[in-house]
Amino acid sequence: MSLKLQFNSELDYQLDAINAVVDLFKGQTPKEANFTVAPASAQMTTDESTIGIGNKLELTNEDLLINLQEVQEKNGLKQSEVLEESPYLEFEVDMETGTGKTYVFIRTMMELNKKYGFKKFVIVVPSLAIKEGIHHSLKTTESHMNSIYSNEVYDYFVYDSDDLSRINSFATADHIDIMIINIQAFNRSFGNKEALNKANIIHRANDRGPEGRAPIELIQETNPIVIIDEPQSTANTKKSREAIASLNPLCCIKYSATHIKPKNVVYRLNAVDAHDLQLVKQIEVVSFEEEDNYEDAYIRLIKTGNPKSGIYADVEIDKKFNSGIRRMTMRIKHGDDLYELSGNRDVYNGFQVSEINAEKNIVKFTARPNILTLDNHIGGIDENIYKRLQIESTIRAHLNKELTLNKRGIKVLSLFFLDRVDNYRIYNDDGTYNKGKYALLFEELLQKIIMEDEYKELRENIDDLDRYTQEAHHGYFSQDKAGRTGVKFVETSTGNSASDDYAYELIMKDKERLLSFDSKLKFIFSHSALREGWDNPNVFQICTLNETYSDIKKRQEIGRGLRLAVNQDGKRQHGFDINTLTVIANESYDVFCNTLQREYEEDAGIRFGYIEEHSFANIIIVKDNQEQRLGIEASKAIVQSFKERAYIAKDGKVLEKLKKALDHNLLEVPVEYADHKEKIIARTKKTIEGVKIKKAKEKEDVSLNKERFLSPEFKELWDKIKYKTVYQVDFSSEELIEKCLVEIEKTLTKTQRRISQLNALVGIKQGGIVAKETGSSREYSLNKVELENLPDVVTNLQNATDLTRRTIIDILIRSNTLDAFELNPQIYMQEMADIINSVKENFIVDGIKYSKARNKSYYAQELFEDKEVSGYLNDNLLTSEKSVYDYVVYDSTVEREFAEKLETNKDVLVYVKLPTWFKIPTPLGSYNPDWAILINDAGKEKFYFVTETKGTLRTAGYRTAEEKKIDCGVEHFKAVGEDVRYIVATNIDDVLNEVNS
Repeated sequence: MSLKLQFNSELDYQLDAINAVVDLFKGQTPKEANFTVAPASAQMTTDESTIGIGNKLELTNEDLLINLQEVQEKNGLKQSEVLEESPYLEFEVDMETGTGKTYVFIRTMMELNKKYGFKKFVIVVPSLAIKEGIHHSLKTTESHMNSIYSNEVYDYFVYDSDDLSRINSFATADHIDIMIINIQAFNRSFGNKEALNKANIIHRANDRGPEGRAPIELIQETNPIVIIDEPQSTANTKKSREAIASLNPLCCIKYSATHIKPKNVVYRLNAVDAHDLQLVKQIEVVSFEEEDNYEDAYIRLIKTGNPKSGIYADVEIDKKFNSGIRRMTMRIKHGDDLYELSGNRDVYNGFQVSEINAEKNIVKFTARPNILTLDNHIGGIDENIYKRLQIESTIRAHLNKELTLNKRGIKVLSLFFLDRVDNYRIYNDDGTYNKGKYALLFEELLQKIIMEDEYKELRENIDDLDRYTQEAHHGYFSQDKAGRTGVKFVETSTGNSASDDYAYELIMKDKERLLSFDSKLKFIFSHSALREGWDNPNVFQICTLNETYSDIKKRQEIGRGLRLAVNQDGKRQHGFDINTLTVIANESYDVFCNTLQREYEEDAGIRFGYIEEHSFANIIIVKDNQEQRLGIEASKAIVQSFKERAYIAKDGKVLEKLKKALDHNLLEVPVEYADHKEKIIARTKKTIEGVKIKKAKEKEDVSLNKERFLSPEFKELWDKIKYKTVYQVDFSSEELIEKCLVEIEKTLTKTQRRISQLNALVGIKQGGIVAKETGSSREYSLNKVELENLPDVVTNLQNATDLTRRTIIDILIRSNTLDAFELNPQIYMQEMADIINSVKENFIVDGIKYSKARNKSYYAQELFEDKEVSGYLNDNLLTSEKSVYDYVVYDSTVEREFAEKLETNKDVLVYVKLPTWFKIPTPLGSYNPDWAILINDAGKEKFYFVTETKGTLRTAGYRTAEEKKIDCGVEHFKAVGEDVRYIVATNIDDVLNEVNS
């Protein structure tokens, strides 16, 4: 026996949504619109006419607009300036998926009758699936509504063109009557006789109707209040809006979480509000990250764009850094070469961007494979491996929740979204079907995982493992192979065959039974049929086996599982400790969050990180001992003051200055609202919570101070340090090889390619959507690379180390490490190159000798005038009185403090932060020291310093390569001349100590 859902009639947010609509008609007195319904010859044996009962509105548009603005201010919404009626009067209620909008509009109809006597309602839906869902909701809420409204009589029915008599009773009923109809049933072409002849049955004159009238004429007479469910799918075209207007509605009330071009919004409970109030499940994302797997060119398209600055694409590639290879996102344009952008990785040779089509989301390259789309990435681990990991992770997450939630009387369900139906079920011509690869893989993994020790408790009630596995999963698809809508299948213990409507009835019509432990079905596979019109409160896992960038949006996918769970008594369970929806994604959690945020912005109109003109209007204040709202005019004044103080941009975007003002308790508000400052601050903090603010940088060009630049002191200093040098080295190849072998044995790792499973909780705040990683839960190792796919290790290491092929081959053979190469070629080559170069650097630097370059080559002082320098105010610029520039551009706190001491020390005559073009050649790359300083000790003796500033003098405090470059710097300035002293310093005292030594 299936459980019965329980409903709470006292939820504040639902009451607010109901009252928002009811209060629109404040001032309306109950009044019926009566009309005559003539008899129909085919239906009635008497000539007597009957009285039809309809809705009548006595309020003027001016009355409605006043009520509307009052409701909007109360609910903190932007106020409508006019009341549009084209082609009908409409209002909107925005409610996040899973918060009970169907319950809200059912109860709203009851309240509209109770307050104003309205009796005729039409619910218009976009699809058969949603029609089934609403009809089911009316059934399940019936006893609940009767208890609230003292058994007020009301009827409801689904429009059926084969039973037009029900339209007649709808028109004549003297009680609440609700008709559910899908838009396709009356959405016809208008304007000519031919179109009229092809019209839907509801528009045709019919001898089963009174006096042969068309059924829609009776509906028009009732002047119904039309409820539009999912208007983005129901009323988003001119044709569909004309169809709705043909119902002659008193008004239309639209309910959705996705409104296109919002109009007259009376209530809004968006995703941020729902998560703040814990009215929906929190979201956890499970993603899989490749580690140490860089054998092929990997390119994934994230998005394309076509702004004024030019068409671009954001792609994910593997880029080489000194520290190794990292996967990262970068922006590319036509002509860009991924070989260069990847750090000159050979696997990207030829991948030059030849075309970006932002409209079709396609990127083309000169190399092959040359086409990149949102649905198809280039390279990376085989998709089948990922699908296996996703299914395994879903099963584990499901069973882990069963261990805790079953004891609380909560059944756990999981939902898989498929890329293709035949990956789960392959239909035969005779109506039978075979299991697809996902069904077979699911059964294999479920049987394996359930036998693990940690799930012993769950096995206690399993008598037959095969039967348990068969009954645990099922699929629902909108059409079978022959295109027959609604044909469903059931798996039996004797095989797979076409059967009754078990799956359809259970999944689409009997969610209560599905919630019961009596039903063995736990895992549901679907293609696209469940994206709207179906959800279940106990879906705790959603696995997206479909393509990452499919037509089904993330909001639609997660919407199937956002409702709060119910127990076996049908009671809602509250708290994130129970209600966590785990999304097993086929992308990184960062990409998931960015895409979800973009969808909320585009589809739900949420402006993350913005302050609107009405943001403060509904703050409750006390005036003359009475509570009242701050009001729209006050809110506008506060927002305007924020703009004037540069807290927010002209469009309301939060700026860095606002965050700083809040952090330091320095927020300013207009003086007339100072008494309410704390409440304004609280509302502002909530608005910017989670906001990602790009730090505003005010760029400043740094100019030469000509007086100091041309001074004798600076010329004297520059003439001492300006000379260029060359170096030579000599070392033994055999000794180098021996040292390399010792280091390889000590430090080379045998890193196998692997995939890590990462879990992250998604935070949905008014400032934006971010994920916080909660850890890596599992790691999966990958097989060795096939021999024919191994890269040329000798050439690679030769290019990376500048050693001869003979030396490289000797090291590889004598190290006996080629087994590690097969495990993970790219990581092996990276580590070997690092080890060889490190040993080589020590050899080279230890024996390096510098001498002045021939022809007395040097850096001319005039270069200061040719090269531009810039920095950022309040970020890395310090005003200077002793440098040759009017500002010092510093790179760290240590450098800033050092410069400040140079400015105040009386013995410092002149100094300069050495420009980036002042370079010393080293075997490890060019080296740019920090400072050149001229000190006049007590006015007696001059000292010429080149100084490197560090946070510590301990060599372990900075990288080995950096330490070796400093060693080269020492040798360079020895060759330049004895007058120049080169030192490493942490502060000015280290320099002064050298003066006194």
